[in-house]
Amino acid sequence: QERSAIRYRKRSVEDENWIKAFLKRAAFGVLATSYNDQPFTNTNLFVYDEAQGCIYLHTALTGRTRTNVEHNPNVCFTVSEMGRLLPADVALEFSVEYAGVVVFGRANLLEEETAKTHALQMLLDKYAPHLQRGHDYRAITAAELARTAVYQIDIEEWSGKLKQVDPDFPGAYSYRPKD
Repeated sequence: QERSAIRYRKRSVEDENWIKAFLKRAAFGVLATSYNDQPFTNTNLFVYDEAQGCIYLHTALTGRTRTNVEHNPNVCFTVSEMGRLLPADVALEFSVEYAGVVVFGRANLLEEETAKTHALQMLLDKYAPHLQRGHDYRAITAAELARTAVYQIDIEEWSGKLKQVDPDFPGAYSYRPKD
């Protein structure tokens, strides 16, 4: 079975434009790496670069992500969002609306200053589109680049998954944690 296959085909999203749009709007993602058969996950801010077919994210210069990627550059990255909860008469049939994308690829640590600056500026533009470099904040400096690890995940495969039901689904509600 290919790694990006969706078992429940009814939920599979084949529309690449939907997948790209979802990656562009997702607030954060989870990076999965491994080291000696031990999986690790880290939640990250990220940006999808459609023109390059990759995802950029950054971490501390040293740490588990760098060690793992240097040991094994094969990664998985996922983004998701939860919709309404869907009650049922039988507990086992309770469900939830959701959407998500899983990306498989290879991560590499960017070394070149121009590439790192481009990726970090894309992150700033995604998360602070109302602010302008040079006006609201100063540009990234060489010293800041030297202490930041910036990764490029080259996308090899991806899959999208979506569950949505009728807007009038009886009893559907949004999750609110108990105080």
